[in-house]
Amino acid sequence: MDVSAAPPSGGRTGPRRPHTPATLVAALWVPFATVVGVVTSWQVQRIDGDWVDRQQAACRRLSFPTAEHVAAWTGPALGVSAVVVCVLLARQFCRRHGVRLAGTGVGLVAYIGAWPAVLTVPLEPFLLYATYSPVDSGSVLGDCG
Repeated sequence: MDVSAAPPSGGRTGPRRPHTPATLVAALWVPFATVVGVVTSWQVQRIDGDWVDRQQAACRRLSFPTAEHVAAWTGPALGVSAVVVCVLLARQFCRRHGVRLAGTGVGLVAYIGAWPAVLTVPLEPFLLYATYSPVDSGSVLGDCG
C-alpha cells in the first residue's frame, strides 16, 4: 500500500508564491506604458497637422502648440519606463522566487508587453527630432488676400 503524500489541492507540488499588489501594478504598467507611449508619439503628427490647418485658416502664424512638445517627450519616456520596469521585475522574480520572468503569469504579461516597447523606443526619437526640427516647422499660408 502506497502512503506517499498526495499533492496539495489544485495539483501544485511547490509552495504558492503570492504576488504583491505592487508587483501586479508594475507588471500591468509595462503593456499600458507601451501602448500609451506609441499612441502618444503618433499624436504628434495629428497635433502638428491641426496646427498647420489652423494657421492656414487664420492666415497668420500661430504659436507652436505646447501639446506637441508634451506628446513628443511623453512617448519615449513611457517606452523607456516600460523597458526599465520590465528589467526590474525580471531581477526581482529571479532574486526572490528563483524563476524567470516569463515563468509566471504576471511576469509573462510584462515580458510580452515589453517587446513592442523595445522595438518602438529607437523609432520614437525621430518624432521627437521632427518636433524640434526647423525643416518642417512652418506652413505655407497660401493666398490670404
